[in-house]
Amino acid sequence: MFNIDNVSLRYENIDGTRVDAIQGVSLNIGEGDRVSIVGASGCGKSSLLYLMAGLVAPSAGRIAYNGRTMDSPHADIALILQDYGLFPWKTVYNNAALGLKLRGADRLAIRGKVMPILEELGLADKIKTYPGQLSGGQKQRVAIARALALDPKVLLMDEPFAALDFITQENMEKTVLHLCKQHSLTLVMVTHNVEEAVFMGQRIAVFSMPGNITALIDNQHGFDADFHKSPLFYRQCNLVREMMGGGVNAQ
Repeated sequence: MFNIDNVSLRYENIDGTRVDAIQGVSLNIGEGDRVSIVGASGCGKSSLLYLMAGLVAPSAGRIAYNGRTMDSPHADIALILQDYGLFPWKTVYNNAALGLKLRGADRLAIRGKVMPILEELGLADKIKTYPGQLSGGQKQRVAIARALALDPKVLLMDEPFAALDFITQENMEKTVLHLCKQHSLTLVMVTHNVEEAVFMGQRIAVFSMPGNITALIDNQHGFDADFHKSPLFYRQCNLVREMMGGGVNAQ
């Protein structure tokens, strides 16, 4: 599905200095894969996600989606950010329906698509509520609903649960895994949380400075909501921490 081939990204500051955000990253992601990208702040994780979303172009190398070079946003790909991206003056329903409205869908078609998703996410009783009246977990569910309403094949998530409390974060992780299974989604999630990376990803790409993948860890497991209680989970967490500290390749 995604072929990321020796991709680099360089930013230029206002003063003319250049910053290499990503250097020579290569990664293949297949349909239905769940990939966690983990690493310290500022190591290029989010920049890679924006490249995959088609929001920025690489300075070198190539990103292809289903064989075609990514040079603009694609209808199959939904990006969900940490700050939710909700409009405070729109209700839950209108926030969830926004993408379909922008695509020109008619009112009945929008309702037929949005309401089942809001029901699936436990938001059917919040459709007239505004974002300022919601908890962090509820806001994140609205952002997910807006993405799912567009029938994406790929879900890109950038630190989606970082601002949530532990219990809400755990519940949202399970919700996303359930949605990936129900909607056959490919998931790429950026996080700095090792436990989250191991719980969510079937593969874990460890990012290190200066902006490259120093380890790619096989973490094959199903959609087991209790995986985080297993001995394998703790072994994998320790392995990821070791790779983050040592920068040694793992397959």
